[in-house]
Amino acid sequence: MEANKTTPEKKTSILFVNKEREPLFSKKNRKLLSDPMDDNNPITVQVLGICSALAITVQLKPAVVMSISVMAVMAASNVIISLLRNLIPNRIRIIVQLVVVASMVILVDQILRAYAYDVSKELSIFIGLIITNCIVMGRLEAFALGNGVWKSFLDGIGNAAGYGLILILVAFFRELLGSGKLFGFQVIPDAIYELGYVNNGLMLLSPMALITVGILIWIQRSRNRTLIEKN
Repeated sequence: MEANKTTPEKKTSILFVNKEREPLFSKKNRKLLSDPMDDNNPITVQVLGICSALAITVQLKPAVVMSISVMAVMAASNVIISLLRNLIPNRIRIIVQLVVVASMVILVDQILRAYAYDVSKELSIFIGLIITNCIVMGRLEAFALGNGVWKSFLDGIGNAAGYGLILILVAFFRELLGSGKLFGFQVIPDAIYELGYVNNGLMLLSPMALITVGILIWIQRSRNRTLIEKN
């Protein structure tokens, strides 16, 4: 009789396991997506990935493609490393991470070559350099190795989105003010060009990428004073 009494209790506890689990989009999980967009942005707060912001933001189209590519690589790499985290020996974890990221980058590069060859050619070596991107390797080492698959996936998506947001903003202003175009389409009227705007190539120069990022950092810190470092 005692055995019969204990059996329903065990079944009840098993039935309620799902209810005790954390929801897929709990407050903590939502923060994994939202924090990199503002308070913990990879570029403006962590100051990572500056090379991409300097090199591929002359036009909006390659910046958008680069952002999507990094998001695909980060999400997939985080998931794979999270799945393998208990099987990877500590001494070779960096090598394993590089192999996983390199494989994802090669896959993304081949897809771009097949379906967006012009953009792939324009991005050139910068797609390959995703392998050494500090943001990608940093999240694998700091997060994916110590967290579950779903959280690692959200972390990859969130950090890639935060990175892509800054890239797209910088490219938007550089292409608009530098060449008067967006996605290659003329936006600034010819009447303004006739006044001499056509000679304004300042925003297309590499230093303007850093200056634009600096302005974005200033705007962010003026809005969120907690990000200002204290002496």
